[in-house]
Amino acid sequence: MTSSLPRVSIIVPARNEARNLEIVLPLLPDVHEIIVVDGHSVDGTAEVARRVRPGVEVITQTRKGKGNALVCGFEHATGDIIVMFDADGSADPDEIPRFVEALVQGADVSKGSRYMLGGASEDLTFHRNLGNRGLNLLTNILLGTRHSDLCYGYNAFWRRILPSLELPAADIPGAEGQMVWGDGFEIETLLTCRMAENRLHVVEVPSVELPRIHGESNLNAITDGLRVLRTVLDERTKRWGRRRRSTGVTTTPVTVAASMPAAERAESIGR
Repeated sequence: MTSSLPRVSIIVPARNEARNLEIVLPLLPDVHEIIVVDGHSVDGTAEVARRVRPGVEVITQTRKGKGNALVCGFEHATGDIIVMFDADGSADPDEIPRFVEALVQGADVSKGSRYMLGGASEDLTFHRNLGNRGLNLLTNILLGTRHSDLCYGYNAFWRRILPSLELPAADIPGAEGQMVWGDGFEIETLLTCRMAENRLHVVEVPSVELPRIHGESNLNAITDGLRVLRTVLDERTKRWGRRRRSTGVTTTPVTVAASMPAAERAESIGR
């Protein structure tokens, strides 16, 4: 990428994803940096990552859970833009320029959506789909947002907004392996809540979720759904309306692409 363009950091949390990384990593675009955050894997994830994608950075997460892995990657990143990318093959690398373009055009956050025009999922079961829609509706009511897809982890944002999100730091002391709130799959919901609280400009981007290539997901629809629900209620009760700290981040009223007609939404982000 030329110096006139923003530098992009792709964060790939991976726990025992060696077989998938063999396929996924070579497909990622050449960007400022690709950071694989290893979740204490036992299948050679780190070694495979370095072999199939020379130049990739591999770090080890400090605790457990996807949320902690992402935060470790966020803190290590040096690019202007951070892209969250799953290691299991469910995210399409060809969509990354679409997320980046939405940011370049003025958004603070570009949030993937499987439900807007041009988006879809080849992996959602009936019950997961029903749960996602219910949680999304509740979240929009409580937070005053208009998101079409809450529980989706394909997102990108400017690195400069990180201080305003106040995520659980990677170096929080605790017993070995102990998880703190925000370390699990609730991380995507936590991000959404705090982006809304800080009135960041969020633009939804159509995204097609692909099926996992190898292995089984670590996601549990019931327990992780309850964690999402708890996150929304907790954030609404304890954090909403809190005096915002001055972080030097310029924020704008929330403008979500889902509030526009479907055709206009897709056109506005360059689909």
